[in-house]
Amino acid sequence: MNATSIVEFVRDIYKTNEFIPLHAPKFDGNEKSYVMETIESTFVSSVGKFVDDFEKKIEAYTATAKAVATVNGTAALHAALYMADVQRGDLVITQALTFVATCNALYHMGAEPIFVDVSPVSLGLCPKAVEAFLNEFAEVTETGCIHKPTGKRIKAVVPMHTFGHPVELDELVAVCQKWNLTLVEDAAESLGSFYKGKHTGTIGNFGAVSFNGNKIITTGGGGMVLCKTQELGARTKHVTTTAKVPHPYEFFHDEPGFNYRMPNLNAALGCAQMEVIEQYLKKKRLLAKSYDGFFKGTDIKLVTEPEYAKSNYWLNAIICPDKVSREEVLTSTNGSGVMTRPIWQLMHRLPMYENALRGDLKYSEFIEAHLINLPSSPF
Repeated sequence: MNATSIVEFVRDIYKTNEFIPLHAPKFDGNEKSYVMETIESTFVSSVGKFVDDFEKKIEAYTATAKAVATVNGTAALHAALYMADVQRGDLVITQALTFVATCNALYHMGAEPIFVDVSPVSLGLCPKAVEAFLNEFAEVTETGCIHKPTGKRIKAVVPMHTFGHPVELDELVAVCQKWNLTLVEDAAESLGSFYKGKHTGTIGNFGAVSFNGNKIITTGGGGMVLCKTQELGARTKHVTTTAKVPHPYEFFHDEPGFNYRMPNLNAALGCAQMEVIEQYLKKKRLLAKSYDGFFKGTDIKLVTEPEYAKSNYWLNAIICPDKVSREEVLTSTNGSGVMTRPIWQLMHRLPMYENALRGDLKYSEFIEAHLINLPSSPF
């Protein structure tokens, strides 16, 4: 397919000759009103009604037991890993095909990633690849799942729902149960995505959501920990608010905690955005349908939702037939003011993770060499 025709198609969708970003936020609801309310109240920091309201809205939308607001998605994942009892020196299975924040959260826990391949079904962590790695290198002992070559504990599995497409969660849950591992979902990109009717981030023990400026809804910066039980949620809230024990005036903290509180200003923005999320999701599905129709019958394939899932189509992605055509599309679109992007470099190619343990990453390497993200703003 001619790269010029892709530029023309995208411009026709968005009805503009101006620069078209990859994913831009939209504020046409109560955002200004709610933010001004926080300013007028003077409760602009972590104390204010919008933080509680935003958590409740996310709880209701995702049907999770407790949602805990944080300052960003990386903080949410860090807190989730902490709550999952990931400790310094532990190993955690995750995917090399991810945004660097997934690995950075592990690094700051003092844990190390094990990179395992992704699935052609979801572009997320492949349960068969996880099982194969464990069968070859791990054993379950009284102290947990042990990586035999190093003697280190493998504590958790962290799949990332790539571009909002849910991973094969039933299969991953089964693997985790068999090998005594904790499942923590990196759901940063998948607000509004459902796996067999259940919202992503609610099937593992914990899930982490992001509300960065380029996500499906935004709080500017912000994140949320989705907790499986009220008890886990209460403790997560405690440790993310400096572990301060409630008291009318005394400052007493009963353990080392994190200052990961979301400011009320950001939560106000999030409350307004949640009022229009269903509109955004509908528009994004229509956009994905348009892209699918455009590329049908060509040598370029659109990444579509797995049969078991309903995806938010956060970022639409195409698979090019080879690296040459991929570079042609990237060069032509970006040179014409239509923003497209390659997928992230695989994590083991980055200097800080180049020595990480890893399995066969054949499909991850294929996707790295062939995938492009297209403009996906929901308007």
